[in-house]
Amino acid sequence: MPDTIKSEDDSMRDRPRLNILFLASEADPLVKVGGLGDVAGTLPQFLRQIPASAGFPTLDVRLVLPFHPAIRQKMSGAQLLAEYTIPHSSGPLPASVYYTEINQVPVYLIAGGFIPEEGPIYSLDQRVDAQKYVFFSLAAMELPRVLDWPLDILHANDWHSALTPHLLNLRKPSDAFTQSSASLLTVHNLPFMGAGAEKVVAEFGIPPVHDPNLPVWSWQIPLPMGLHAADKIVAVSPTYAREILTPEFGCDLQGFLKTRRQALTGILNGLDTKSWDPVTDPDIPARFSRENLAARAENKRSLLAEFNLQSDPDIPLLILIGRFDHQKGVDIALKGLKSVLDLPWQIIMLGTGDPHLEAAAHQLEVDNPARVRTALRFDARLARRMYAGGDILLMPSRYEPCGLAQMIAMRYGCLPLARATGGLNDTITDDPSGKTSTGFLFTTATPRAFARRLTTALEQYPDRPAWQTMQQRAMSLDFSWEKSAIDYAKIYLEIKEGRS
Repeated sequence: MPDTIKSEDDSMRDRPRLNILFLASEADPLVKVGGLGDVAGTLPQFLRQIPASAGFPTLDVRLVLPFHPAIRQKMSGAQLLAEYTIPHSSGPLPASVYYTEINQVPVYLIAGGFIPEEGPIYSLDQRVDAQKYVFFSLAAMELPRVLDWPLDILHANDWHSALTPHLLNLRKPSDAFTQSSASLLTVHNLPFMGAGAEKVVAEFGIPPVHDPNLPVWSWQIPLPMGLHAADKIVAVSPTYAREILTPEFGCDLQGFLKTRRQALTGILNGLDTKSWDPVTDPDIPARFSRENLAARAENKRSLLAEFNLQSDPDIPLLILIGRFDHQKGVDIALKGLKSVLDLPWQIIMLGTGDPHLEAAAHQLEVDNPARVRTALRFDARLARRMYAGGDILLMPSRYEPCGLAQMIAMRYGCLPLARATGGLNDTITDDPSGKTSTGFLFTTATPRAFARRLTTALEQYPDRPAWQTMQQRAMSLDFSWEKSAIDYAKIYLEIKEGRS
């Protein structure tokens, strides 16, 4: 075992300890595709930093990732730690474990087997991904034994590692390193279950779940198997935890999830407030704070000039940032905007995705060249300039388990207009009296409901003192990871005490 893992200060040695293996398919800064990368790249760091004064044991959190080609391209100094084999119907598959450290978090990178040396993080071929992530899950389960590191909590994330709670339950009776272990599964996006993995699960000799509360079709699919086995299930926002118990959001698992209601909770994802800080952000033209909102105006002027739009402080600037797909409700926004053309507004849209939605966004620009601009690409630095210069962020998601864009926007003084779903409902306050509002919410996922709420926002914009008060209120909200980390630590302790 590398010496960097052994070293610890006296305060850590004196405190009780919980060993936590944190499994994910991606983690920033090593590799990031979506929101899971933000969570897995940040939460372990904050869990390890919880001070002794908070009253928790030392949380020895160690991150496990597939050794993706994208990670290999970024780093060359990972240390080979162990080699072993994983049983498969075609014969034993070699697995290699490499060690590195990111932001003082020990990281294990698993290679070999079906983890390719070239290719994307996620494949369009279900079987390719199933082979990769089932192999990854089995290889990760060997780490406690290989490291001689008794496991207290196994923390899996989404379908890519959701098999591990099931595997843990299978092996605990005969494995000294996991006999007293427990598991937690975080659900970031329920519809992505690992469908198509059934044959691969069988090829690795993993027995299915047999539970009459679960639909039969789900007995060999990774996420339902994990939901069945995990000691605790965490959805990435309190509202999403309630929503997945309903037919609209439950993906035909709502009946089963109701039987696990006592194990289910919601913890809102945090935000990296050091990275997302308008006071220090080097990628925006003018830095500002809630005490100095006047400086923010330069960001809007600069952004409008960048896109050759009229610079008029009395015209609200709308922004839309993210993936162009059905879930995000981009079609709702595009259709809704057409019904408020009689009101003053401009919009800049940034993102890629469904070609039909990209074409519709471009057509809106063609039809309205004086007020609409589209940037059909991924551009992280432009996104920052948009958060810093926009007046209203449009986020009309059909469902949004947590969402980070609305948190970032509020931190930058850009008020969100969103559907009241998932984490959007938990982070945005829309008070009819206006006394506590930090944004605007609508309930029904239709262009008409969106346009109605947008009309209200546009009508309120000219009252600049009230608007600035709402901006300052939004910028004062605390979305830091410290709070979310404490909430996870409480769950870990609850699981461990329940197992003692």
